[in-house]
Amino acid sequence: MNDSIHPFTDSPIHRFTLLFFCSIALLLSSCTTKRVELPDYTGTDVKTVIAARSAIKGINSTFHIEFVKNDNTMTGDAALTLTEKNLDLRIYSMGFLMAEIKETNGIIKSNPPADKNKSIILVEGLRNSILWWLINDYKIEEQGGNYHLRNSNRKIVIDKKTMLPLSQTIELENNRELKISYAEPANSDGFWYPSQMKIELSKYVVKLKIRNLELIPEPGPGPQQQP
Repeated sequence: MNDSIHPFTDSPIHRFTLLFFCSIALLLSSCTTKRVELPDYTGTDVKTVIAARSAIKGINSTFHIEFVKNDNTMTGDAALTLTEKNLDLRIYSMGFLMAEIKETNGIIKSNPPADKNKSIILVEGLRNSILWWLINDYKIEEQGGNYHLRNSNRKIVIDKKTMLPLSQTIELENNRELKISYAEPANSDGFWYPSQMKIELSKYVVKLKIRNLELIPEPGPGPQQQP
């Protein structure tokens, strides 16, 4: 038996190559995305979850926004304060204020002025997509692994396990529909929400990627419980 060491396997080049590939393997392992443990509401009554969230009347949020009309795309960063009746939206590009929309009790003011479709998708679209749990007089149907909440003009599809929305359809006048889809669940101090949303109306599409979200609880004598 030849116990001698092969000159190549013991060479500096071989040791360097081995070390290089080991380093790459460790780097790739450290960069592997950690699996997010989503909430599990299996066996929980969906009405209980909706009722608990209904104590949350608004949010403060910052997000990246992409606004598409036909083939024209505008992107920016946005700051939003949103409640059941009021909205204050500011959109920035390169640090400069590009647009501002305010709504108070149904009265919308926009600078620069916005057409009707743009106002609907940025006011009603944002309110119903983010504060999705503020739905009244709804009925519940179970279909597969989802709940379907319906009232006279809205349908929300909710995942039975996570109790997070998957999609939403809102019927508007003239047989038009506001369509909302959700993705990428995120967590803010124990509160789960979809961090990506797409809102569609006619030729308009708005895409959001939420960076930060803070809850505005309903005023009361004591702290509010989050679902």
